[in-house]
Amino acid sequence: MHFGFLLNKKGKTFETVDPRTEEVITEIAEATKEDVDIAVKAARQAFDNGPWPRMPGAERAKIMVKWATLIERNIEEVAALDTIDGGKLYSWCKTVDIPEAANILRYYAGAADKIHGEVFKTSRNLHLYTLMEPIGVVGHIIPWNFPTIMFFTKVAPSLAAGCTMVLKPAEQTPLSALFYAHLAKQAGIPDGVLNVVPGFGSNAGAAITSHMDIDAVSFTGSTETGRRVMQAAALSNLKPVSLELGGKSPIIVFDDADVDKAVDLALFGILHNKGEVCVAFSRVFVQEGVYDEFEKKVVEKVINWVVGDPFDPKVQQGPQTSKVQFDKILSYIEHGKNEGATLLYGGRKVGKKGYYIEPTIFTNVKDDMLIAQDEIFGPVMTLSKFKTIDEAIKKANNTKYGLAAGIVTQNLDIANTVTRSIRAGIIWINCYFAFDNDCPFGGYKMSGFGRDYGLEALHKYLQVKSVATPIYNSPWL
Repeated sequence: MHFGFLLNKKGKTFETVDPRTEEVITEIAEATKEDVDIAVKAARQAFDNGPWPRMPGAERAKIMVKWATLIERNIEEVAALDTIDGGKLYSWCKTVDIPEAANILRYYAGAADKIHGEVFKTSRNLHLYTLMEPIGVVGHIIPWNFPTIMFFTKVAPSLAAGCTMVLKPAEQTPLSALFYAHLAKQAGIPDGVLNVVPGFGSNAGAAITSHMDIDAVSFTGSTETGRRVMQAAALSNLKPVSLELGGKSPIIVFDDADVDKAVDLALFGILHNKGEVCVAFSRVFVQEGVYDEFEKKVVEKVINWVVGDPFDPKVQQGPQTSKVQFDKILSYIEHGKNEGATLLYGGRKVGKKGYYIEPTIFTNVKDDMLIAQDEIFGPVMTLSKFKTIDEAIKKANNTKYGLAAGIVTQNLDIANTVTRSIRAGIIWINCYFAFDNDCPFGGYKMSGFGRDYGLEALHKYLQVKSVATPIYNSPWL
């Protein structure tokens, strides 16, 4: 099968591979710099002269809601695309990711007709007010771990704001993005508003971030690439940038915790989506009073964790998304063993074909080890013990990242103290992966800046314009 949203100028293509079988699914048109130029020109024309930014918010909302309905009607096909392209669990895509994509669209559709400025009571004879205007043409670059959710996390708020856009999906997982563009056309989104350009970061991605006619960039991916995105934006037209980058998130289990619940949270926190999650609980800190019980129970549970074909409803963990990521994870596992950490469980590939890796747990991990500092982005847990609250906070903050953290305790004072002490963008108390469309999400430190979700995400695609008019002979100001 062949998907395409543009015909590239040079006829270049690239392969997208099924991580279950290591076989090629299809070839995709590879966007070059020239193709990005064409897409940006279309987006610019649609913004400067097209109907989308000039349409009442309520009309934009109707089209976005229609798109959400079309996604739900095609839920099985889209779920299958993310499964064969990215190794994601089909059951999870069908019951969580794809319905959530439709929900994100509806959430921002509801905000599209509620964009307004303020009127100020001034100290001078002036009528002062602000306008909230769409920022313009936006460049979106999304990662491969959640191709559907990331697509709509970027596209929905920028559409609601009245922007037009050029979106580059990850080269590892382009299929669902192309299908969503097809459905967008059916929903009635005007030509030029949404332009999908599959390709590589070094070419298409670099062309987006450095383009002089793109007004803002939103990027989710690695911290290293985020640096290059910022640099390109600065060296071109000083476009504003929003970055959601890497993480090395801790979960802290205190002595008063329900240990069974803590084990479940820790395992789901590192094994969900085969560990390819920016907020994965890759560092597990357990207070010494319950450490031995936790270690025993986590092994008992992980033994029964099912790795296999993501189309099988009994499977809990599919293959890593790509050969590059597969090799990277196995390399970090070797680093952990060489650095002196104890391999408590796992650490090997599964089967003869496909990018499958066993759930892996290390103990006796020192904070300065590579496996405790680097974002592995795979099913690899580091397990350590601590004595005091202060020690736990220090360990949790001993990272260049600050995306998320978890706390497991029944003590409200402990929860409040630790929540306010950890430098991270979202803290989960006795839960994990508790996202909501109304709750902003983003990082501290080298996990980036800017927020996705909530009205904060909508506002980053808007500009504030102040307008002043003199008032003469008015009975009041």
